[in-house]
Amino acid sequence: MFLQNLWYFGALSTQVKTGVPQAVQIAGEPVLIGRDGAGQVFALRDICPHRAMPLSVGRQVENTCGETMIECPYHGWRFGVDGVCRAIPSLTEEQASGMDISRIQTRRFAVDEAQGLIWIYLGAEEGAEPTIPAPRLDHVENTVPRLHVSMVFDCPVDHAVIGLMDPAHIPYIHRQWWWRTEKSVHEKQKAFGPVKHGFTMLPHVPSSNSFLYRLLGSKPQTEIRFELPGLRTEYILVGGRQVTIFTAVTPVDETQTIITIALYWDHPLMSVVPDFLLRKAILTFAGQDRDAVQAQQRGLGFDPKLMLIHDADVQAMWYFKLKQEWVDSQTEGRDFVNPVKPATLRWRS
Repeated sequence: MFLQNLWYFGALSTQVKTGVPQAVQIAGEPVLIGRDGAGQVFALRDICPHRAMPLSVGRQVENTCGETMIECPYHGWRFGVDGVCRAIPSLTEEQASGMDISRIQTRRFAVDEAQGLIWIYLGAEEGAEPTIPAPRLDHVENTVPRLHVSMVFDCPVDHAVIGLMDPAHIPYIHRQWWWRTEKSVHEKQKAFGPVKHGFTMLPHVPSSNSFLYRLLGSKPQTEIRFELPGLRTEYILVGGRQVTIFTAVTPVDETQTIITIALYWDHPLMSVVPDFLLRKAILTFAGQDRDAVQAQQRGLGFDPKLMLIHDADVQAMWYFKLKQEWVDSQTEGRDFVNPVKPATLRWRS
């Protein structure tokens, strides 16, 4: 159902405070994301192996040696940031001496933090170490997001991903004076090429009906990349300045997906726009996509036969091919071979 041996977006750095673990669910896995006394991020399976109590309901403590542990609220069992059991309070001294509690563990997930983003590696096997590096954004260096929003889509991850990469829906779902109008529809042509685990709409001057891009200055260049498992990044460069829009499409389970949008910029105009207006515009835009894919679920409930057409749906075709190739390469124990070839696509939008 979900791709494995990949890095998934887990949380924003600002959402995880020292001593206050956060509970998230990623691709059907309950995950506790915490920060130890030294400020380092860690991630554990959010289930106590004793009686299945979510560990995130408990508390974070430190022993006399300063070691960070998560204490289960049900019976006080304690687990280190490595997932290994450190204490079972109900054991008598005799029972404790005859029992190796270090054999009791909850799963530890590899974790990575950079650019204000926390990444969780979901390996196919418990304890699997990452085989690929965690994602990094271009142009933003070591800065953190200056604005972010999140939204739950009540739909499977594939429909959320396809909805966000679909160019033909824009003049219908996102029809508004500040973005697109019915009269602004015209033919477009974009060049695409492969990237490591996905594809990119190569750097280009935005279309003439892209009003907001023009506000950033003359001759903006924009590039839009998509990479597995569901990462979309738009890089806008104008006169040596950048605006980067990062979107993580993260499956919660088979029926829900969470969309996180984080903005980075050093363009002076972006700092002039009040945060509440920018946030409202993003929420409006994402909310229109959410409403569309959630309405779509009613039709999908009848299990109709679907179709994809050239050229507007080619990105969706690539997405499914990328997923299949990732599964095949992992199953066969070989290197991933990107199925996307350079192409020029045309559509009206």
